[in-house]
Amino acid sequence: MTDPATDPATDPAAAAALADERLRLVATSTGHLLHTVAELKPEALAEPSALPGWTRGHVLAHLARNADSLVNLLNGARTGTDIPQYASEQARDQGIEDGAGRPLDVQLDDLRDSDRNFAAAAALLPDEAWAAVVRHRSGATFPASELPWKRLAEVEYHHVDLDAGYTPAHWPEPFAVAEFRKLAARLAGNAELPAVELIADDTEDRAVIGTAPGGPALTAEGPVRALLGWLSGRSDGDGLQVHRDGVQLTDGRGALPRLPPLG
Repeated sequence: MTDPATDPATDPAAAAALADERLRLVATSTGHLLHTVAELKPEALAEPSALPGWTRGHVLAHLARNADSLVNLLNGARTGTDIPQYASEQARDQGIEDGAGRPLDVQLDDLRDSDRNFAAAAALLPDEAWAAVVRHRSGATFPASELPWKRLAEVEYHHVDLDAGYTPAHWPEPFAVAEFRKLAARLAGNAELPAVELIADDTEDRAVIGTAPGGPALTAEGPVRALLGWLSGRSDGDGLQVHRDGVQLTDGRGALPRLPPLG
């Protein structure tokens, strides 16, 4: 085995502890997802999801293959080898397409098996491997300790995308707070967006996205889950109170700017 490249700013013991904490969140969220899928009617898999062009079957196939792809990165971190997340973008897309039309029991078994494989691969990593640098399919690099959170985000966002009763209001608070902060920071100072002040009235988180001379004219206030639902493209602003220059709008959803895709 070769020594893996490591992030010098990442302490292995702290990285391992963080990964362990987040793996517990993944296990809980996956359990909720499996319950939702088990309650679906077989014909529901061929119906549209909330993602344009994808059925619920596409969403489930993607979730299973994503778990497999993260196993590749976990194995690369453990062995010190640069294992690609997917063989190719074409292979990734084909895997989703090939799996979309499978019966419900097959989809459910695949989700369970891929989750077990992900958990098993994570359990094999020694502390130092969680500091190893891995490469996302986008080309971005980061410590392996971030992989559990990436899996958590896939499960939580796409559980909502199934459009099967699980909504942003069901997101765990630690997930919603962390993702709100991350997405708001990503959009802060975006010159293509009008400035909007975001206020989470349940967690006291505040942020400003976009830019405007003299500060934001719009304010969107509500639960952090509702704010994240809008920031992540999972809602049109449901559950938010929107003010323009201090005046509350009757229906502020139309006043909120169109956001770039989450990516």
